[in-house]
Amino acid sequence: MAGLSIWHVVIFAIVVILLFGTSKLKNLGKDVGGAVKDFKKSIKDDEAIPSRLNEPRTIEAQVKNPENSVKS
Repeated sequence: MAGLSIWHVVIFAIVVILLFGTSKLKNLGKDVGGAVKDFKKSIKDDEAIPSRLNEPRTIEAQVKNPENSVKS
């Protein structure tokens, strides 16, 4: 049997709790939750800021007449 049954998951959870303890697992859960929250916030902030690369730009310059600038 290659799949995981519910008993495999329960035994694995018990071993993890015995190795790390509940306080370390609680802190790990808080850290992961905070990281996910910060990631979602940064994604939302990036979407709220318009990209300046997509905005059209106007270039102002003087146009010189090529006939007057070159004398032969």
